Amino acid sequence: MLHPAEAAPARLRAGATHTEIRLFRIAMAVVAIAVVDDAFVHREPGTSAGDHLLGAAVPVAVALGLVLAYPHLRAGLRGFAALTSGALAVTAGVADGVAHVVVDGVAGDDVTSVLAAAAGVALLALGARTLWRSRRLDEALPRRYARRLLVGAAAVVAGWLVALPVALAIVITHTPRAPVERADLGRPYERVGFETADGLRLAGWYVRSRNGAAVIAFPGRSSPVRHARMLARHGYGVLLLDRRGEGESEGDFNGLGWNGEKDLAAALAFLRRRLDVERGRIGGLGLSVGGELLLQTAARHRALAAVVSEGAGIRSLREQMHTPGRARWLSPWLVTTAATAVLSGDSPPPDLAGLVPRIAPHPVFLIYAAHGQGGEELNPTYYAAARPPKALWKVPDGGHTGGLVAHPREYERRVIGFFDRALLR
Repeated sequence: MLHPAEAAPARLRAGATHTEIRLFRIAMAVVAIAVVDDAFVHREPGTSAGDHLLGAAVPVAVALGLVLAYPHLRAGLRGFAALTSGALAVTAGVADGVAHVVVDGVAGDDVTSVLAAAAGVALLALGARTLWRSRRLDEALPRRYARRLLVGAAAVVAGWLVALPVALAIVITHTPRAPVERADLGRPYERVGFETADGLRLAGWYVRSRNGAAVIAFPGRSSPVRHARMLARHGYGVLLLDRRGEGESEGDFNGLGWNGEKDLAAALAFLRRRLDVERGRIGGLGLSVGGELLLQTAARHRALAAVVSEGAGIRSLREQMHTPGRARWLSPWLVTTAATAVLSGDSPPPDLAGLVPRIAPHPVFLIYAAHGQGGEELNPTYYAAARPPKALWKVPDGGHTGGLVAHPREYERRVIGFFDRALLR
């Protein structure tokens, strides 16, 4: 019989029990089924199975690899594998299933997504139990606590640089659609629809122009409602549209907007066909990711004659590398960018700092909050890279994309004045 002081090392050397292995494999199988269901069975409207090959193959391959390796891992590694897998499964299940059920009821792949979240909870419990049972009690206290401190620090670093970025990428690519509610835009609007170059049908609202110019307020049909009312009040035509994967538009959602330039190109084509919009009088007002996409579109489409971008920031590792100091090398953006590329099947967009110089000779107006988020402190960097005509406004208070709420009169004066000079003269 083992002495109590020898029991812990014996447990540490022992392999996983049949019950532990079985539980891990069942949970991972449930997660893999949810991935396949989401990618191939209950796809988003307008998408094909081929659009999701990479996004499904990589997670399933990782799950299979862990299932095969699990029995051969030491107890500590098994515990961390179960905890990490569980955390990511819960993130995916909540983002893709539970959140959708709460917002819009049960539909599509919600059942398998909710089951994946439950499997994730089971994996978290399994991982915690495995780590607890693998404690070493035979070491002297100083050495025991030093080892635990090192293991804890390594776990924190791994979580910050790997697990958290992957979880963020899951949320970025699996946010559920929210229902579109009617809004007061200050003037009557019509429901419109148009098709992107890659065959997706987008839905939107359009307020007819009274001054010969029109502005795309982006993204979505809820975020820019206040801005749309402001523009319509001054006679501008206003187009609001659901980007791909959002609201009533087809396609897969990408919270970073990596493939959204095609949506704005289709919006420009729609406005150029309107009889109430004169040639060369189309502008854009973008909030957060909408501002980033409008800057990108203006750099590559001459039909977009003026851009107001509020709250543009970081959308991939390329922009992150412009942040000052050494902290950028410890940023989770490397893994977030790679994981988002895998899960979405989209390539990271070009660096905004390299795009903004190409907007000239069309004017650009950059707005950012002093206490914003998402990297919008990089707006002075984008402003320095842009060529005239250009303008920059640092809103002293208010949050991310909150300039119109914090300073309504000044915001209206600055933004409408910018569009009047760019589009009406």
